[in-house]
Amino acid sequence: MLKTFSMGGIHPRENKYSAHQPIRIATVPAKAVIMLGQHIGAPAKPVVAKGDVVKVGTLIAEANGFVSAAVHSSVSGKVAKIDSIIDAGGYAKPAIFIDVDGDEWEGHIDRTPGLVKECTLSAEEIVRKIADAGIVGLGGACFPTQVKLTPPPAAKAECILINAVECEPYLTADHQLMLERAEEIMVGVNLLMKAVKVNKAFIGIENNKPDAIALMAKVASGYAGVTVVPLKVRYPQGGEKQLIDAVMSRQVASGALPVSVGAVVQNVGTAYAVYEAVQKNKPLVERVITVTGKSVKQPSNFLARIGTPVQQLIDACGGLPEDTGKIISGGPMMGKALVNTDVPTAKGSSGILIMNTKEAKRGERKSCIRCAKCAGVCPMGLEPYLLSVLAEKGDFERTESERVMDCIECGSCQFTCPARLPLLDYCRLGKAKVGAMIRSRQTKN
Repeated sequence: MLKTFSMGGIHPRENKYSAHQPIRIATVPAKAVIMLGQHIGAPAKPVVAKGDVVKVGTLIAEANGFVSAAVHSSVSGKVAKIDSIIDAGGYAKPAIFIDVDGDEWEGHIDRTPGLVKECTLSAEEIVRKIADAGIVGLGGACFPTQVKLTPPPAAKAECILINAVECEPYLTADHQLMLERAEEIMVGVNLLMKAVKVNKAFIGIENNKPDAIALMAKVASGYAGVTVVPLKVRYPQGGEKQLIDAVMSRQVASGALPVSVGAVVQNVGTAYAVYEAVQKNKPLVERVITVTGKSVKQPSNFLARIGTPVQQLIDACGGLPEDTGKIISGGPMMGKALVNTDVPTAKGSSGILIMNTKEAKRGERKSCIRCAKCAGVCPMGLEPYLLSVLAEKGDFERTESERVMDCIECGSCQFTCPARLPLLDYCRLGKAKVGAMIRSRQTKN
């Protein structure tokens, strides 16, 4: 019997239209806009100025604190300006604008083909190279990877847990990456194991990807301590706590980190980026992005440079469909609607979903019938309707006590609600307000 997590969950239609589409190399943009805050934590600090000439892989912004990440140029050319741009969330964020000229790479980056398996570096040296390369979690949260690999002294890691679930509908970037880069991913997994000094790793893959399961299991057989775990298809199994529950049958307590139960969780795309950083000296300057939708002429998986305009990738798929109603950064469950297509791709850009007018239209909001479906599908055991009401009324002290910060914003509640209530919207509002309250208390103390 296939494993899965124990609480809540839903089964939205998969709509994996871009599945098995080979990864296409996206055209280098004429202008790249590289944001300084592409990660959780403090935005990076610029180390270049207007007029500076950069190459692919040049450090353009350094980590600005313990929880921060370095940023590198994904193109070669001249820095046009340092200004702000609207990001995928609709907020103005500082960014470095680069006018592209050619495609010259830094000389220390190994661009030769061929797998590099051996690594004589120490755990500390591996973590340092990962930090220097600006690697962050590529599953969406964008937590600086070096921070995850250096847990608190009291915490003891037992294993690396690789998230290869890709449970979000429509997205196929991780699936295709596994089919094309299985060996490199496996070396990356071993590097992560060495970095946290463990001898076990589990790779969780949902059973709707039998080809990836078979290939990854075959490759894993040549690496000691690595086990591929097939999982039942169930959303949101890609959440850290849900994945730990499914694979290890352990529950992470409210407010606790995954390492508290012995797991350090990393996305499969992150494992590949770690391989490139440690074995090829390549910083995180590009990533695989799915561009898809029911009306898209050619749903595709692109290897795109960070800072590429979203419009450029849409054009490469045949252009914007006439019936477009909304463009989502990410997937339909957890993604956010873009305000325009000039938004640049970032380290956390897993997909661009073009929804048609019918899909994009929200159903008419009705009165709650107290059916409790939202509570039944919540994978965190919360009461989404209560949290929504409290946030809507501005009672954020009660919102905090009802554990709004445990919400993983998966959208299962809103997807299930027969009254079409904007439950996720208000839960996100509640989390933002309560998060600000918590930070304010910490500052005062």
